[in-house]
Amino acid sequence: MTNMKKCPSCGRYTLKDYCPECDSKTVNAHPPSYSPQDRYGKYRRKEKFGSS
Repeated sequence: MTNMKKCPSCGRYTLKDYCPECDSKTVNAHPPSYSPQDRYGKYRRKEKFGSS
């Protein structure tokens, strides 16, 4: 089973590793699953919202 991926450049959804429109690398379209024992959540929030 393959996961849906999204191109960060043009916003197109695809199942391929590279976008067929602009040939840039695609990323996973789904967020990571939530877990109360998430060891790396602090670092993801810091990356997303800045170091405040």
